[in-house]
Formats: sequence, structure tokens, C-alpha cells
Amino acid sequence: MQLEAITWQRMAERLAGHLDDNGKGAGEDGGEGEGEGGPEARWRRVGIDGAPAARTGVLAAELAEALRLRGRPVLVVAAEGFLRPASLRFEFGREDVDSYLDGWYDTAALWREVFGPTDPGGTGRVLPDLWDPVTDRATRSPYAELPPGGVLIVHGPLLLGHWFPFDLTVHIGLSPGALARRTEESARWTLPAFARYEAETGPADRADALVRADDPRHPAWTGLRAEGTG
Repeated sequence: MQLEAITWQRMAERLAGHLDDNGKGAGEDGGEGEGEGGPEARWRRVGIDGAPAARTGVLAAELAEALRLRGRPVLVVAAEGFLRPASLRFEFGREDVDSYLDGWYDTAALWREVFGPTDPGGTGRVLPDLWDPVTDRATRSPYAELPPGGVLIVHGPLLLGHWFPFDLTVHIGLSPGALARRTEESARWTLPAFARYEAETGPADRADALVRADDPRHPAWTGLRAEGTG
């Protein structure tokens, strides 16, 4: 696998350019449900996948800024805002790997509140978060209005195993050693979960772009594989 050294900012610019250049190209549904604006008015949905130690929010913020500079409305949604209540997450114990993989994140709410409104013919009214894991209470955040032609960026762990309808996906991967070093002591019990995710889901192969970030100051990536970059 050939990797290209790159900065987070430059990576974001490349991704933003790809989203702009392909607004009317492959991957657009065409016709039904697009509204008066045509294919270019369709919402674009980006998934930035990676363990908490990969700090997916950094690239999400850089990409959002790059898109805004291009005049594109953007909404960033963190998967952490859709954790399920503690009573459900910890039903089988606080360090249950199976529960972490399959039961910690409210995927049904993500489909309903985030992806559904940005489907063709949707309203664009997206709930940016649902549950606060610190207080273990509903956030009661207001809905955000994302105009047609806007870009939704969802970031966080385990995103590529649920068939979410992303137009573009990036996986930020760490070697097992780097993942262990950069994961907080209290969360190291999740390491087997991420090993299983890599083995069973294969996010590095499934994503449109793979980033290696063992040293977050010096990331490298494959480029966008569909473009033959890297």
C-alpha cells in the first residue's frame, strides 16, 4: 500500500475539492427526489471513521472549514452525541466488548435524525446530538437546518459497519501499538473491540481513503482511491 505524506489541512482541501468536483458526477441518484436544484442540490454525506484515539474530529473540523471557504453549508455531527443511555450501554457490564461493538451507539437514531433528513426529498432538519454521556441525559439540542447542496460530516468510531449512506468515507487508522499508546488507560478495554472491527469489517479496505496517523503531527494517506491518487 502506497502512502503519501500530507498535512491535515491539505488533506481537507483535497477532500473538499473532490466533493465539489463530483457534485454532478458518479454517486448522484439523479431524477427522483432531487428537487428544483437538480443533482447539485443534493446533500453530500461524509463519514470520517476512527477510534477515539484517532481524533476524527480534527479532520472533520478542517474539512468543514475548507468547505465553508468554498461557500458550502456544512454540519458536523459527532457519533459520540448518539451514545445510548448508560443503563443500556452497561447492561452486561462496563467493559463488555460485544456491547461496545453492537450496543453503545444509537444507530437507529442516527438513521432517523441524521441520515433520513438528508435523503433525497428530505427536510434537511438534522438533530446534531441526542444524548450527553457525561450527564447521561438527553441533550435537548435544537434541530439544525442544512440547506440542499450542503455537506453533512459524521465522525467517530465504528461507522463503516452499519451501511450508513455516505458519499465519501475516510478511515483514520492506527497501528495496534499506536492505538494502545494513545488510548486512555480507562478505555484500553476497548482495544479488542477495535481489533475485531478491523478484522470483521475491514474499514481500511472499505473506505474511499485510508489515513495512517500513528504520529498525528505527520499523517499519511492513500489519496482518494477512486481518483487513482496516492
